[in-house]
Amino acid sequence: MFFQVANLEKSFGGLKATDNVSLHIKQGDICALIGPNGAGKTTLFNLITGAIKPDAGKVIFQGEDITGKTAREITRKGIARSFQIVNVFPMLTVYENIMVAVLSQKRMGFNFFHPAKKIAREEIISHLVNIGLATQADMLAGQLSHGNQKRLEVGIALAMKPTLLALDEPTSGMSVEEKGEILETIKKLIKMTGCTVLLCEHDMNVIFEVSDYIWVLQNGRIVANGTVSDIKSNELVHRIYLGGKR
Repeated sequence: MFFQVANLEKSFGGLKATDNVSLHIKQGDICALIGPNGAGKTTLFNLITGAIKPDAGKVIFQGEDITGKTAREITRKGIARSFQIVNVFPMLTVYENIMVAVLSQKRMGFNFFHPAKKIAREEIISHLVNIGLATQADMLAGQLSHGNQKRLEVGIALAMKPTLLALDEPTSGMSVEEKGEILETIKKLIKMTGCTVLLCEHDMNVIFEVSDYIWVLQNGRIVANGTVSDIKSNELVHRIYLGGKR
């Protein structure tokens, strides 16, 4: 199996945020994780990407047990992440944000930061073109619109050349128009790179449009899984998440 979570558990005090969670992702799929607020989606993302360590269970990536490894180690293994709250370097330019990711992927240090601006320039420009931000290359990232900051964050994650991309609420806070634009960008980049995706998203129109397979969390537990048509017809999912009966 390309990626697998087995019996993963995490508690905070008396609250079990992740309760015996098991799921798997096939290589090349866009797999979505949905559930109501407080279901444990972000905690599960944090466990998968090394932000926090599990109390029990395993995370297996391409046949290797990566449970408990640091976020940096997991990134090196080929898992990159975008965040629900925009996570870019606001005081660096758009170009420099992508440059940091490219140099990190090449395992190059930042001691010679200014000369580094010319290293891998063609690759950096290519990433900027792909995410539609080439004309804003010299703009400070903090001055971009919210939608373009999310676009930049996806570009930063993809510049790490991941095998698995974890997207946490990539359309959060966006207008309908911005959602459409970022969706098209993400779909284009996934097709271009062949990257496998784990997507956490509240907008069910987004989920149903892009997903190959969906896992449903409630109170830290997986309560349903299946294809888009399976989830659309699942009475439990409608009751706990989609707003009543079909």
